[in-house]
Amino acid sequence: MSDWESDKNPGWGSEPESGERKLSGSRKSPALPPESARDWKLIEKLVMSLQSEQRRSRRWGIFFKLLTFGYLFALLLMIQFPFGGALESAAKGEHTALVEVDGTIAADELASADNIVGALRSAFEAENSVAVILRINSPGGSPVQSGYIYDEIVRLRDEYPDKKVYAVISDIGASGAYYIAAAADEIYADKASLVGSIGVVAGGFGFTEVMEKIGVDRRLYTAGENKAFLDPFSPEEEEEVRFWVKVLETTHGQFIESVRKGRGDRLADDERLFSGLIWSGEQALELGLIDGLGSSSHVARQVVGQEDIVDYSRRRSPLQDIVDQLGVSVGSGIARYVTESRLELR
Repeated sequence: MSDWESDKNPGWGSEPESGERKLSGSRKSPALPPESARDWKLIEKLVMSLQSEQRRSRRWGIFFKLLTFGYLFALLLMIQFPFGGALESAAKGEHTALVEVDGTIAADELASADNIVGALRSAFEAENSVAVILRINSPGGSPVQSGYIYDEIVRLRDEYPDKKVYAVISDIGASGAYYIAAAADEIYADKASLVGSIGVVAGGFGFTEVMEKIGVDRRLYTAGENKAFLDPFSPEEEEEVRFWVKVLETTHGQFIESVRKGRGDRLADDERLFSGLIWSGEQALELGLIDGLGSSSHVARQVVGQEDIVDYSRRRSPLQDIVDQLGVSVGSGIARYVTESRLELR
């Protein structure tokens, strides 16, 4: 071999010098410096994070589209089949009208005087209703709201003497709920129902000692000597307590008078009746608080003689239910989204 050829092909017949690549065999990627490796890892994490975010965005987009579709579909159903259509069709024949008193009796609850009185009027005014059942499942509530309902039942009974009102207590008919029941012609309950609690209660808390321990001063400014009446952050005054007890006793007296007027001679001569005690259905029957044991269907079938029942109760608007459910769904979805995001950021 000539010297020229040896210079032209320096690697032939000899080992490659350090740092040179072999011409045969597999090719290997050049080693990256540490700074470049870190950059590639950061870029890879960023790309993966963007892909995860895009997937999550697509999922939420599908979720909200389906939610909107369901909302619009429900609105179309309500327009096509108006609320109350079933009631009108069922009320064509003779029937027993039903009005529910369910839950706490208060102005801002479903069992408010406005809702119950409106339902009672519709039930009495219906030509084909032969009687009205007031189905009660309530622990009581506002004496004012209960008094409104009681007075309206008495008025409607006078206006429609041929239609009787039957109160039927399911789980519980206590306090203001029994106040309402006492206006009915007859009261029925299950043997295990809770009935009675003819009394008035008011309660609160006193925080004076707690405030002293944590070093808080009560600064209260009033015009009128009794404007801070029974203030929970001020020491209790005996005179104020005596006055408040008189208010409760007056309300209790109104309650007792209404029950006596409604139940009359059917009440047993037992001083415990108006003590605030609550009784089982069997005990209430012995004490004259109720007239018999039975459910709404039993009363409609065996007492009224008309087992077809039509519900006149005022319900929550279907649209309101849908809006509430939509709000709950959206709230749950947002909470889940935030949780997922937090988990990924750890």
